Amino acid sequence: MTSRKRTEPSAAESAPASSGGRKPWRKKTPVEVFFQQEEKLRAEVEAIEAELRRKREQLTKFEEARKIFETT
Repeated sequence: MTSRKRTEPSAAESAPASSGGRKPWRKKTPVEVFFQQEEKLRAEVEAIEAELRRKREQLTKFEEARKIFETT
């Protein structure tokens, strides 16, 4: 008994890249990678700074409450 090979291409092989709605893969240049890393780092720093501002505001409120408790 011999086994038959499938002659039909699978779904992944039959769909061309352009009809799937995805852009074809293109290798990034070192400059593009650098700019992407810079943007990512800038966004991360902004998020950390926003968190720090919230914590400083909270600390200020706690300090004000401490002054109230100490005066009584």
